Amino acid sequence: MKKIFAAAVVIGALSLSACNNSAREQAADNIEANAEAVADNLEDAADNVTTTGAEASLENQADAVRADGENKADDMRTHDADTNLSNGI
Repeated sequence: MKKIFAAAVVIGALSLSACNNSAREQAADNIEANAEAVADNLEDAADNVTTTGAEASLENQADAVRADGENKADDMRTHDADTNLSNGI
């Protein structure tokens, strides 16, 4: 009986730790998806402007948004959001 209980405790702990990792990964994926959507909108706006300077500026902003999203998502994957304030979340 003790072995069954110990096995159940181990399985329960593993399932909880798997849920924690998948939630963090899902949050990181959401950060990347949102940044990508914003960057796509900026690039669409860049296609509709009439000056090359404005187009370049919007494309640079899109690149910056993508890079920032990737950095925040990577930070989310590697740090615990509850204990590490460096990720800004």
